[in-house]
This record gives sequence, structure tokens and C-alpha cells, in this order.
Amino acid sequence: MDYLPNILFAIALIIGLGYFTKNIKKLRRNIKLGQDVDVSNNKSQRWKNMAMIALGQSKMVRRPVAGFLHVIVYVGFVVINIEVLEIIIDGLFGTHRIFSGIGSLYGILIGSFEILALLVFVAVIVFWIRRNIIKLKRFWKAEMTSWPKNDANYILYFEMVLMTLFLVMNATDIHFQDMASGNVVSQFISPWFSSLSEHTIHLVERSAWWLHILGIMVFLNYLYFSKHLHILLAFPNTYYGSLKAKGELNNLESVTKEVMLMMDPNADPFAAPAEGAEEEEPSKFGASDVQDLNWVQLLNAYTCTECGRCTSECPANQTGKKLSPRKIMMDTRDRLEEVGNNIDSNKGVFKEDGKQLLDDYITKEELWACTSCNACVEACPVSINPMSIILEMRRYLVMEQSAAPTELNNMMTNIENNGAPWPYNQMDRLNWKEE
Repeated sequence: MDYLPNILFAIALIIGLGYFTKNIKKLRRNIKLGQDVDVSNNKSQRWKNMAMIALGQSKMVRRPVAGFLHVIVYVGFVVINIEVLEIIIDGLFGTHRIFSGIGSLYGILIGSFEILALLVFVAVIVFWIRRNIIKLKRFWKAEMTSWPKNDANYILYFEMVLMTLFLVMNATDIHFQDMASGNVVSQFISPWFSSLSEHTIHLVERSAWWLHILGIMVFLNYLYFSKHLHILLAFPNTYYGSLKAKGELNNLESVTKEVMLMMDPNADPFAAPAEGAEEEEPSKFGASDVQDLNWVQLLNAYTCTECGRCTSECPANQTGKKLSPRKIMMDTRDRLEEVGNNIDSNKGVFKEDGKQLLDDYITKEELWACTSCNACVEACPVSINPMSIILEMRRYLVMEQSAAPTELNNMMTNIENNGAPWPYNQMDRLNWKEE
């Protein structure tokens, strides 16, 4: 019976980590449904971007208030959970605060953790007030339905509870309090329990200890279903982010070959392929569903924090247009999840469900409202590129369905006939100066 708590702890740990691993495998599978794309270039710059943006939070702090609070929560939550290693060792082997053997350094570490825990708790309360009392406009856009709003609050409640349990655990740990070195914050909480018997205080401490580690396991597995998956994915997402100049569009290889062939006066467009050469099947132009996007774009969708900075910076959205870059990413993720669940339900094979990202999730009106200004790309704190998805879906509409708006069709016809977007020939372009 002495080993029962250790056995129960090991079982809880195996279940928690096992379910987390299962979710990570599903996540990886879903992302790999996307088209292949080469992102192996300029590794030094990619590592630098990851260090500056994901680890250094360089784009987050452009909005000082939210950025500063986020840095506190980010650093505090990561650093405090270093103690999880001690909890795991204690839980598996029946020890108690095994790292306390390092002497005064242990007190300094725990003291720092307690200060961070308090700061995280305060920052989370401010975040809750901004979201639910002040009701910042970007948190209450049309796409922020009940689940996105509730999900954000669930995360805040999780963090408040975990920080509280950490401090209560320290405040009721008599052995820790006797050290009188690391209880910087818990020393003020400890008197709340002074009227309780030693046995009851021990029960409170053990309950807080168990709830803290179980809460972390629940939180870890909740991430897959939450916008806070960016805690894990921000690092690969910033590493694989585009290194091209903003506004530089990618050209389709098949179209480029056709254009080069047309421009080569010595080329014979009717010539048969060279012996042994394989003639490529024409690819689908653009994207109408998630499988047509590349895997980096799908990684973007899972990394979206739903913070709304992209939408708040979008000029089309500001002028009342239906487009919301945040919704583009949320819709892409929702459709990708639907496709993944379809595959799971059909023994690893996707069964046509009569749906697609275009029209069923994202409307043409949203796509054509985009001005291609890259404001959303610049604003995103984790290097997500909503515009790349918009452009791929536009490409599908133009090249596969010939479904461009009338104004755009007129412009392209004028360019073809007149060499300019205006509806008159080159000889008449300067007639305006005679008026």
C-alpha cells in the first residue's frame, strides 16, 4: 500500500502523456495532408526568426500593454513548470522536494517561481477584464462565436487555478515553510491555514500537489482543441515562415514553363517530349480545399492564436467588408479538422463528403475583399500568412472556374487588348491633357 500513490501517479502520467502523443500524431498527420513545399533554404535566418519572434516575443510587444502582459504569462508559465520535473520525480519515486538538496539555490528558484506565479495571476486577471469587461472590439467580431470566446476564458481560468494551486501547495507544505527561504509569496498565504490541524494542512498540501500535476496533464491535452496550441507550434511556424519580401507572389511552375515557351522564338510548342522524359500531368491551379494548400499554410492554421490583430489591422475589415483574416485561419483549421475526422472515421482514407473550404467555409465575397496589402501578415505575432491562402483560393477561382468579378475580368481584357487596365487604346491615353 505504501507504493499505491506512486503507482496511481505513474498511471496518470502514462494516460496523460499517451493521449497527448496520440493528439500530436493526429496533428502531424493532418498537417501533412497539405502539398509539399521547399522550406530548406537560409536556415540561419530561419533560426534567427524563431529566436526573435517565438522565443523573444518581438512582434508581440509592438502593442505594449498586451505584449508586456503576455511576456509575463509566457515566461512565468514556462519557468514555473520547470518544477513539474521535480513533481514527476517525487511522484514516481515517493520522494519529497528532491531538488531541495541543492541548498540555498533551491530557495532562490522557488522564490522566483512564486513571484512569477503571482505576476501571472495578476496578468491573467487583466486579460480577463480586457476580454469580458472592457470588451475590446477585436475579441467580439462576428467569427468569435461561443466556442472561441469560451475557449479563451477556459485558458485564463486554467492558468489562475494552476497558479493558485502552486502557491497553496507551497503555503501548506510545512517542510518547505521551515526552509524559510523560498516562500516569498506563500509566507503570506500560510497564515490562512494556521487554524487547521497538522493532519488537515498535510491533506490540503497533498490535494494541491495532486490537482496541480493533474491540472497540467489536462491542460497539456486540452491544447490540441484550443487556440493555445500556438504554445507548441509558434516555434516551428516562425521557423518555416516565408522569407520572401512581403508582396512577392509565387509563380506556378507549369504556367512559367508555358510563358517561357511562348517567349522562346526557337521553341516548337508542338514538339514531342524528349525520349525518356515524362510529361507532367497538369496540376490543379490554386486551392478549393485544405488538401490543395501546402503544409506550411496548414501549420499556420493550427498555430493561429485568434488574437485578432490581423483583423484589427485589415483595411477591408475596417471599412465594413466581410473579410476577416482571423476567420480565414479559423475556417481553414475547422475544415482541416473535419477532413481529419473523416479520415479517422473511414479507416485512414478520406471519403468524399461533398464539402470544401471554398463556399462551405470561406465565401467568394471574403476572398475578393482582400486588398493584398499584407497588413495581416505584418501584424501576426507568430508569422501566420492569411493572405497566401486567400491568393491560392483566388487563383483557383480565376484559373479553374473563370469566376473573377466583372471588374477584374474587364481589367484583364483591357490589359490583353490595350496593354493597360483602361478601356481605350494606347494612342488615346494622353487625350485627357487636351481637355
